[in-house]
Amino acid sequence: MRPLDRLPTIRSKLGSVIVFAVGMTVVLVYFLLGFALRNEFRDADLVELLQAAQAQSGSTVFEDDGTNSFLRIEGGELTWIGEELAMPPRFNGGVHVGVANGIEYAAVPLRSGPGDMLYAVREEPNALVASTRFLLEFWLQLLVAGAAAAAIALVVARWLARGMTQPLRDMAKAARRMETGDYDQRVLTSSRDEVGQLAVAFNRMSGELSNLERLRRDLVANVSHELKTPISALRAHLENLQDGVEEADPETLQVMLAQSERLARLVEQLLELSRLESGDVPLRRERVPLRPLVSQVLSEIEVTRPGREVALEEHVPDDLPPVFADPERVHQVLFNLLDNALRFTPAGGRVTVSASPHDGSVDVAVTDTGPGISPEHLPRLFERFYRIDTSRSRNEGGTGIGLAIARSVVEAHGGRIWAESEPGRGAVFTFELPVAPEPETRRSR
Repeated sequence: MRPLDRLPTIRSKLGSVIVFAVGMTVVLVYFLLGFALRNEFRDADLVELLQAAQAQSGSTVFEDDGTNSFLRIEGGELTWIGEELAMPPRFNGGVHVGVANGIEYAAVPLRSGPGDMLYAVREEPNALVASTRFLLEFWLQLLVAGAAAAAIALVVARWLARGMTQPLRDMAKAARRMETGDYDQRVLTSSRDEVGQLAVAFNRMSGELSNLERLRRDLVANVSHELKTPISALRAHLENLQDGVEEADPETLQVMLAQSERLARLVEQLLELSRLESGDVPLRRERVPLRPLVSQVLSEIEVTRPGREVALEEHVPDDLPPVFADPERVHQVLFNLLDNALRFTPAGGRVTVSASPHDGSVDVAVTDTGPGISPEHLPRLFERFYRIDTSRSRNEGGTGIGLAIARSVVEAHGGRIWAESEPGRGAVFTFELPVAPEPETRRSR
């Protein structure tokens, strides 16, 4: 486990990192400052050496002071007191101080004779020692300044971290609310950094979960209603037969059979939709010419929907490229769209099937001249059990999941399906399918 992992909050982690960074910066600055000012004490050291040399030259006893080395030159003879160091420059009189050959020296004349000199000598401190000396001289000031800088950095870090982590705390609070089933939680943030992007993603996820929860509730309610209607009708007829109110004549049995067929159709469609959405239904894809398939579906529609007094038209070009799809599934989508269009198109209207190539795919459109669809209904048309006109669609025998099946089939082919409409101007349902690749030609050997 890394050291920061032990800290419980992001604010404490961010504050620790900033304080550590500030502390390291201060220490580095102090050492660089000490190195830059390492020679600031040289003048004081040379004055100290000069005072030691003057004191030794005025003394009648020449002795080692335990700190400096002394060199006495009398009559050309050299006498060292203390540790013998490098030879300083030679002078014949006067007072001299300086640094040479790695030593600091101070030279004063002796009274014993002309040209006699006394030197106080010691080694010049290296860069590390000189830099450390600066730190040792001003350690209290440096400590106070570093502590003040760290405290200011900590306060600023906590203040900044509070603003940076507020969306995270809001998301944690919202997530706890979502655990109880409340998916209408949103996080407000104006940040554009990674935390802000996370908040936007969280809001998008919350919206999706809210929609899924709404769809789940609608699905349960709709399925319950759809199942309850035929079951209630069957139960009523069976109770009437049992009580002798009705007789088991062909008309009553036909009504009961129709309700059972409606119940079986609903269950079958629900199972098929579930398999399509889970990907359990394999697609037998092949090259499918659309015009023959559209003609077949139109002929079947005319047989199953006689007497509708609605004109069916086909506008599919002969040179339309074939699509790469499962013909049975495409047949299912076309039949469903045409059946819906006929159901909502009044007598004397027209339903048209057209197709055109577009960017590597083929767009197939089913256009009707019905009453149209309001804009607020368009985004939800392909949801399960969603109806625009509830009473009419139920009377017509629809289950409300045909368009959901059509969407699943088209998306399984890698395409998409959508609806366009204006009230009073009919509706256009369009789906796209990928164009089939060209067949490989065998090369003659």
